[in-house]
Amino acid sequence: MARLAPEGVTYLVDKDFVAVEYAQRNAELNGITNCRAMLSDGFGAFSEEQRFDVVASNLPAKAGNEAYYLLFTDAFAHLVVGGRLYVVTLSGQRRFIERAFHEVFGNYEKVKQGRAHTVSLAVKQD
Repeated sequence: MARLAPEGVTYLVDKDFVAVEYAQRNAELNGITNCRAMLSDGFGAFSEEQRFDVVASNLPAKAGNEAYYLLFTDAFAHLVVGGRLYVVTLSGQRRFIERAFHEVFGNYEKVKQGRAHTVSLAVKQD
């Protein structure tokens, strides 16, 4: 993603210290200079004023619906108008994600679905 937006900054966020270390190391090994790996649970490390054009997440399968709603509402608050939230989930969670995106964003699009995983999209509108 960082290579697709060379003028922007890509934040690689995880609540696992080891994952953050590996992400930063992989970025350095691949010569990617416009990304930052950060330790955070969701948007906790960002100010309320921070805005993003795109948020992408591979949601943990067992986080629970409350955690998903928290992430979705935080993403909505941190996205610019027209900003996009992409999530990868187990395909069995697709209907829940569809309902939740409609509740939080007012829209939902299934970008791609395979046997095991689905990529879903919500766009922040006016």
